Amino acid sequence: MNQLTPNSSLMPNSSQMIVCDGNEAAARAVVLARPDVVSVFPITPQSSLVESLSQFVADGVLGAELINAEGEHSVLSALQGACLAGARTYTATSGPGLAFMFEPYVRTPGLRLPMVVSLVTRDMLSPQCVWGGQQDAMSVRECGWIQIYCEDVQEVLDTVVMAFKLAEHKDVLLPVNVCHDGNYLSYGVSRVEMPAAGLVDEFLGEAAVNWHIALDPARPMAVDPLTGGTGPGGAASFVGYRKSQVRAMANALRVFSDIHAEWGERFGRHWAPLVEEYRLDDADIAIVTIGSMTGAGKDAVDAARDRGEKVGLIKVKMYRPFPREAMVAALSKVKAAAIVDRSVSFAWECGPLHQDVMTALFASPARIPLVGCIGGLAGADITGEHFARVIAATFQAAGGDIPSSPVWLNEHD
Repeated sequence: MNQLTPNSSLMPNSSQMIVCDGNEAAARAVVLARPDVVSVFPITPQSSLVESLSQFVADGVLGAELINAEGEHSVLSALQGACLAGARTYTATSGPGLAFMFEPYVRTPGLRLPMVVSLVTRDMLSPQCVWGGQQDAMSVRECGWIQIYCEDVQEVLDTVVMAFKLAEHKDVLLPVNVCHDGNYLSYGVSRVEMPAAGLVDEFLGEAAVNWHIALDPARPMAVDPLTGGTGPGGAASFVGYRKSQVRAMANALRVFSDIHAEWGERFGRHWAPLVEEYRLDDADIAIVTIGSMTGAGKDAVDAARDRGEKVGLIKVKMYRPFPREAMVAALSKVKAAAIVDRSVSFAWECGPLHQDVMTALFASPARIPLVGCIGGLAGADITGEHFARVIAATFQAAGGDIPSSPVWLNEHD
């Protein structure tokens, strides 16, 4: 395990308050996790994250091997080799960078490589856009990576640390994307508490990255053998891999919940691991949010409560695997709900989160009207006024007037 150097700004046995943006918070969380290898390539709005990591390595704060690759495809390919050799690894990307690394990206979960990658989310390229959204992360939601979304800068820092423990757990062994919204969290500055480095060491324990397949010259093995096809046992072998991968994804729901409970006990900050219920117990309707919009959504709920309207909020943190039981349990408390997406599902004329909530409800007795809302594309704000529109439309849906198409929140802004 890498050791903190004497000039480290991270004290080993005491927490400290700092002011930073979400990208720096993610980088400082990586320092606390002590990876062996970090591979980097800048891409807006992620660039300052890997720049911070490069500075930490140059200053001796992070004792990792730093690979300045020539592009994102090489970034992730290099980390695959490092992870196979038993190293704890990390990188970050965004938008076009994620698209460029797609080939090694889809290969990583099939190899059961427990690495952590931050996705600083943004809308994809055309029409030309470099601003925040969640289209990039949502576009790879079925690639087999665990996906987690953060609400604020403190949650970014805490979740990146927890993600290493989740990825490396023996019942999971899968790569994890910790997603934080471009612009709103990547550059949004707030006060955060840095946990004590020594306590984080105790929390994470020794890295157990690839005890199951770590490459060792003393025991040669084949990695990623050709499977499937029509030969004897080929299909069965491939099915075995996939079944194990699906089981590991399901295990992540339980493991992440346990990790959050331990984090709360050790550090005093309690986050909802799957979905968070906000003012929901006596609510008539609910707003379902994901990512940084949640803060504005909670403010809108508070304002509605002040008006005497019984409104609650459900925040999605773990998106893949989808926490369907927790979502159904939350939605069973209300008469109608609105799902606010920051991306689109082109096949369904709605947002991806809306699609998943519909699917979860279809397999349960909790059938309620759902209102689909799409906002915040290309870095647009989702304001209290937007959420007031969402709340009004949801009360109408509870009365039977359900919109037949999405509510596009920024269409006339």
